[in-house]
Amino acid sequence: MPKPVVPEEKRRRRRPTKAGTVLSEPLIVETALRMLREHGSAGLTARRLGVALDCDPSTLYRYFRGMDELTLAIGDALIGQALRGWEPTGRWRADLRAIGLRIHAAYVAHPQAALLTANRVTGRAHELAADEAVLDVLRTAGFPLPDTVRIYHAFIDQTLAFAALDAASLALPRASQRADDDKWRSTYAHLPRATHPRIAEAAPLLATRMLTSAYPTALDMLLDSADRRLTRVAGS
Repeated sequence: MPKPVVPEEKRRRRRPTKAGTVLSEPLIVETALRMLREHGSAGLTARRLGVALDCDPSTLYRYFRGMDELTLAIGDALIGQALRGWEPTGRWRADLRAIGLRIHAAYVAHPQAALLTANRVTGRAHELAADEAVLDVLRTAGFPLPDTVRIYHAFIDQTLAFAALDAASLALPRASQRADDDKWRSTYAHLPRATHPRIAEAAPLLATRMLTSAYPTALDMLLDSADRRLTRVAGS
């Protein structure tokens, strides 16, 4: 005879742990984010998470089917942080720019978590809310559906790609970060014009610009292209 299915809410622990903590999905995700920040992805295991939460590791599987599902929940939590407090203004370009910058900032604030989750599709509530918001902004602005999907695709992938790139730099050891940054002054700034004329003339600007994220610039270029497309649509 098949075993009866136990509803999810009944599988979850209601009794406090030895430390007096009542487990919940948000608490587990918050603790996992802290562990990623302190120890990196290699330090996030069910055993270590159980120790941090003062519970048996098997208890975690009442909340998540496995560590991969927890990874998806972490990614969704980052998107939730990005959307917190955001409201559409009715100005499509400003709204998309705000969403993009918020998502990028949420990921780079947690570099190790960003590296683990930026390429994942969670299908969870916050991700769905972000996707719905972007699509609604574009459609409300008057973009035809094919253009909406094309711009949405570029917008989301660009945002997450830059988040992963910038997070990868921030996740490096401090010494490696400094060494990479110093290259623009120690190497590029001293190349002779005879062999590298374009680098030599741009070196002072490169030494400043290349230490910051290119995401805001790339985002504005994408929005410029979308704006031109909307103008053409309106005039046709």
